[in-house]
Amino acid sequence: CVVTCPAKDKANPKHKAINMEPQLPIRERERENYAFFLDLPPVPREKIKANVKGSQFLEPLFEYSGACAGCGETPYVKLLTQLFGDRLLISNATGCSSIYGGNLPTTPYTRDAEGRGPTWSNSLFEDNAEFGFGFRLAIEKHREQATELLAGMESQLGKELVREILRADQDGEAAIAEQRARVARLREKLASLQEAPAARRLETLADYLVRKSVWILGGDGWAYDIGYGGLDHVIASGRDVNILVLDTEVYSNTGGQASKATPLGAAAKFAAAGKPTPKKDLGMMAMTYGNVYVARVAMGANDAQTVRAFIEAEAYPGPSLIIAYSHCIAHGYDLKLGTAQQKRAVDSGLWTLFRYDPRRVAAGEPPLKLDSGAPKLPVSEYVKQETRFRIVEKLDPQRYQQLLEASQEVADQRYALYAHMAELTLPIAGEKVESET
Repeated sequence: CVVTCPAKDKANPKHKAINMEPQLPIRERERENYAFFLDLPPVPREKIKANVKGSQFLEPLFEYSGACAGCGETPYVKLLTQLFGDRLLISNATGCSSIYGGNLPTTPYTRDAEGRGPTWSNSLFEDNAEFGFGFRLAIEKHREQATELLAGMESQLGKELVREILRADQDGEAAIAEQRARVARLREKLASLQEAPAARRLETLADYLVRKSVWILGGDGWAYDIGYGGLDHVIASGRDVNILVLDTEVYSNTGGQASKATPLGAAAKFAAAGKPTPKKDLGMMAMTYGNVYVARVAMGANDAQTVRAFIEAEAYPGPSLIIAYSHCIAHGYDLKLGTAQQKRAVDSGLWTLFRYDPRRVAAGEPPLKLDSGAPKLPVSEYVKQETRFRIVEKLDPQRYQQLLEASQEVADQRYALYAHMAELTLPIAGEKVESET
């Protein structure tokens, strides 16, 4: 038998919320539906527009995870695999995302029709940023070797093909598809060079001539706390790595301890009476380097801004950091309302949406762009929806009120600071800077 949960039937009081029904008819019907779904041909990636609607025509290479029902992290991971497909190399910090991402012997990461999928690996909790940084260094070295071998075999492979591969612009799916086709032609020529050791070596490295996308993935406990030193080191390197922080504002996987991402006033283990200090502003800290792409997103509040941030971050030729609001079962409410709660967080000013892109400086534009307006919802309206805040009110109403007032002040002040920064343009090298006298 299977359990079905039909809508409440007021006309039939004997109709229960949960009913047992024979499984076989349902199983056969859904097996046919699922087979039809799997047989739908994938849409060519190069023909899809990079927006919210278009992204959902891209095949997800992350499916059927063992995450909690309603988890706010998994939609971002799914989107990541849709946008960048088998070019993805994911370095995953230990935590929720590594448990549902690699709960061996199963994994939700899968392959496309050509048998290709993301490369995924998990190291330790504290060294994930360095681990992912190693991905980038290895890729660059492999590409360097492939380039040297390719240039050295120009006379055997054909000058035109070699130069097309080395000079290829791989910006966008259409350009990447063209490069894949060139590499396929290269492999055909290499296969004909049976007695050439250099050809055998180049065969093992040819795939590195197609642009790879390195993503360092983890939660706030890793990014804000235990792994922050390594994260800062990797950001400061200036290398082309992308960092996605799935911010649940608490150590979700290990029982709900407070992290530096936990907001002021929220209850958690080691902050049972409500955290007395504001949330660490990781995005602001990363922006101080000036050469880092930084975005704060919340899919439930603005899905278009989320997709745009992912695409811009991946295209940025340097370090990028995306901080993604991820509602969690530890927040204490029905997660079917998660996207609505994300919007409340943004409307309250506690989670300001923005994109900081250093490329805008050269165009004479402010590098910071705010994607959410001034706070229009009192912080009290946001926090009252979640048990992690309400429990503080139950324990000590007076302290709760003090924390609530402080939290409102933090929201207003931080938005004012971001709004001011969004108006600032920066001087460009070589420009004369006039001083006031």
